[in-house]
Amino acid sequence: MIIHVSGPCGADTVWQRYTFLDAWASWAPHITRVHAPRRTLVTGLSGTVESVAHVKIPFLVHMVDNEQLTWTWQVRVGPIRVTLHHDVRPHAGGSRAGLTMQGPTLVLAAYAPLARRALRRLVRF
Repeated sequence: MIIHVSGPCGADTVWQRYTFLDAWASWAPHITRVHAPRRTLVTGLSGTVESVAHVKIPFLVHMVDNEQLTWTWQVRVGPIRVTLHHDVRPHAGGSRAGLTMQGPTLVLAAYAPLARRALRRLVRF
C-alpha cells in the first residue's frame, strides 16, 4: 500500500521532524512517545513506539539515508510485522511525504487512515 501527501512545509523541515524522535508525537497523533537509546533516527536503532492507548510497539530501523531523505523501519505486534518505507521530496510550494507499507492487508487497511492523517500533519504542521 502506498500513500503520498503534499503540504507547504519544506522537505528539510519535514525530514527533521522524522529524524528527531521527540518530534514524532507532535505530528503523529497516535504516538505519545518514542522509547529508544538515541533521540535521532539512525540505521539499526531499535526501541518502542508508545500509542495513545499506552501500548508499546517494538520497532527496528533498517535504513536511514539522510541525503536521499528516505528511511525504512519495521514494527511488530505479536506475530504481525509491518515494514514502512518513508520518503520526502521537494514539491511545488513545499514537500511531498510518501509511505510504502508492506504487511497483512487487513492491518495495512486499518492503519492507512492513521498514517494519512499523520503525514498530513507532518507536511503542514
